[in-house]
Amino acid sequence: MSSRRGQKRTAAKVVQQQLARERRRRRTIWVSVTAVAVVLIAGLIGWGVWSSQKSDDFTAPKNTAEGGTGVVVGSGPVTVDIYEDFLCPVCKQFQDTTGATVDQLINEGKIRAVYHPVAYLNRFSTTEYSTRSSAASGCAADEGRFAEYAKALYQQQPPEGSAGLTDDKLIDIGAGVGLNRDDFGSCVRDSTFKAWTEHVTDTASRNNVTGTPTVIIDGEQVADRSPDGIRAAVEAAGK
Repeated sequence: MSSRRGQKRTAAKVVQQQLARERRRRRTIWVSVTAVAVVLIAGLIGWGVWSSQKSDDFTAPKNTAEGGTGVVVGSGPVTVDIYEDFLCPVCKQFQDTTGATVDQLINEGKIRAVYHPVAYLNRFSTTEYSTRSSAASGCAADEGRFAEYAKALYQQQPPEGSAGLTDDKLIDIGAGVGLNRDDFGSCVRDSTFKAWTEHVTDTASRNNVTGTPTVIIDGEQVADRSPDGIRAAVEAAGK
C-alpha cells in the first residue's frame, strides 16, 4: 500500500516537473518573441527617423518657397501649387494647353505659382530620369530660370520606358535657355539638388499628392485643369 502511494507521489512529482519545464519553455518563447518585436519596432522607428532626416538633409535652390518644397514664380495674392514630373506625358499636355494661361496670370499679378518638380515616375526610366531632370530644374531655379528650363524640358520630353535624356542633353537645354554652360553643367553633373528633389517628392507624398499633374489653388485641388478652369478657380479664390 505504501509502495503504491510512493509511486503516486513519484508520478505526481514527475508531472509537476514536466509542467514546470513547460512553463519555463513558454516564458522563454514569450521573452524571445517580445525581444524580437522590440527590435523590429525600434528598427522601423529608426528607419522612419533616418528616412525623414535623409529627405530633410538638403540644400534648396534660390527662389523656393518656405521649406524649400517648390520653386516660386510670381507674387500675386492667389497661390497656385503645381505638382509635375518632367517624364509625365499628361504634365506636358497641361503645359501645352494651360501653361500660357498660368504665365498670363503671373504676368497680370494675380497669382503666385509654386512649382513642385516631383520624381514619381523613376520606375518608367532606366536612369531615374524624373530625379535627374527635377534636380537639373533646381540648378536652373538657382539661376532664376526655372520656368524657361521647365518649358524646354517638356518640349524635348523623352518617352516613358526609355533612358531619358542624358546629363549632357540636360546641360545643352540649359545653355539653350541662357544658363551658363560651365556653372549649370557642374551643378547637374554633381547632382547638387538631388537631395532637394527627394525632399520635394517626399513632402508631396506626405501631403497626399498621389499623381501628376496636380493643381491646388489656395489649398483646394482643381479638377478642371483647362485654361478656363484654372482662370475661373483663380478668380473665385481671389474674391
